[in-house]
Amino acid sequence: MKREINNFDDLLRIARTRRERQRLLFVFVGTELPVGATPAQRAHFMQGEGGALVPLMCVDKLPSEVASFDALLRESQQFEQPGQPWSLVFTAALTGTPARAPSDEDAERLLRRMVEAVKTGALGAYLPFNREGMPVRLGDRRMAA
Repeated sequence: MKREINNFDDLLRIARTRRERQRLLFVFVGTELPVGATPAQRAHFMQGEGGALVPLMCVDKLPSEVASFDALLRESQQFEQPGQPWSLVFTAALTGTPARAPSDEDAERLLRRMVEAVKTGALGAYLPFNREGMPVRLGDRRMAA
């Protein structure tokens, strides 16, 4: 049975109801101007559009450790650097067994791969959410940071 994810809290609800134990992975990203940006790219960036995605922080959590998107947002704000707010959070779920959630080592390995994927732009396997907890279609300029 396929379930729709209309917001971050839907993702949490689905992860909590899965028979297999889950570990959720999060990579928070910001945007910056790419090296050698053109004047047009600079102008778009100043209007809050475009830019290159850059990983800022990452974490893994069991679904039971995340009460809601608002709770994750509040927690993430404690770790943001001044002048570097995150604009998107890429998510993935790592599946274990009915008796055991994936290990910390498994999560760490996948988090490293997610960070590298952000750096190279290979983002198709991850679900991005904006700071309001809404899913984002990449390439939609209205959703840009």
